[in-house]
Amino acid sequence: MAIIKALLLVLFFSSSIYAKAIVVKDKLGRKVKVDVPVKRAIIIISYELIPALDIWDQVVGISRWAEMECDLIKAIFHKHPHLRKPHVGVGTDINIEAIVKLNPDLVITWSYSPESIKFLEERAINTIAIWPKSLSEFYDVVILYGRLFGKEKRARQTVEEIEKMLQMIKRRVSGIRCKKKVLYLSGRQTRVGGGKGIMNDMIRICGAINPAAGIKKETYDVSIEKIIEWNPDCIFIWGCAGYDEKDILNSAQWRCIKAVKEKNVFKLPRWSTWSPRIAPIALWMAIRIYPERFTDIDYEKEADRFYKKVFGISYKEVLKYAQ
Repeated sequence: MAIIKALLLVLFFSSSIYAKAIVVKDKLGRKVKVDVPVKRAIIIISYELIPALDIWDQVVGISRWAEMECDLIKAIFHKHPHLRKPHVGVGTDINIEAIVKLNPDLVITWSYSPESIKFLEERAINTIAIWPKSLSEFYDVVILYGRLFGKEKRARQTVEEIEKMLQMIKRRVSGIRCKKKVLYLSGRQTRVGGGKGIMNDMIRICGAINPAAGIKKETYDVSIEKIIEWNPDCIFIWGCAGYDEKDILNSAQWRCIKAVKEKNVFKLPRWSTWSPRIAPIALWMAIRIYPERFTDIDYEKEADRFYKKVFGISYKEVLKYAQ
């Protein structure tokens, strides 16, 4: 259903893409008028869509996170140094002076800091705030990028490639009667992923149950007693968390939990979920949740095919820059 929604959005907007301007309603409910295609964008968040849609020539600035923290962008810049872009700070601390100096047509950032967006608006800098809270909303962002940059076909192809991998996962985990309980841990060991957010969608696609799904938030602090009560079969840790599997596996507090007893605790790769890489993330998870369903799958081969098709670079090249 998600891909159908995305494709319908493409068809709906295709008739007006050649108009001088479009009006976008962003995550903060603001209506932003944008001349398309955008020629001078600054992308502070969701920057992995730059290589996915091949819009390097339409981007004049990026977040410092893109080059400092993102293995994909690092690998691309190493291979193609001429693609490097000036930094404009990070999502939580943008550099207004640097943005003004680059004279952008549009700034794309997240809705985390409405004050920064208001500050940019006061300086007549067109800004769109995003924050996809589900897989469907992420597809909407991809389609939006296609509209903004005149890359509708590429956006549609990107969504199709994501769906292709996710549908393969769904087929392989279909028919499981006793679904495993999978818990996602965020920045703190007892901050869990709730029933909202892309990670909850990933757990569902992998054919598992999120025991924290009843909490209608993206992440939420719970007690260790609650986690013991849930007794998950498998635990995944946010890739950017300041702790790893060993901290959970070696903790006396966690030792009675099934996932810990069976050593099914995994730290995710440091990949953004606001990226087409949500598909290889889901496959990486599914292989660890139900390994018996993926015995014939060569993960590196599947990831390599996906990376080359979507980003134009091999998975093996990107791995060299993984943290």
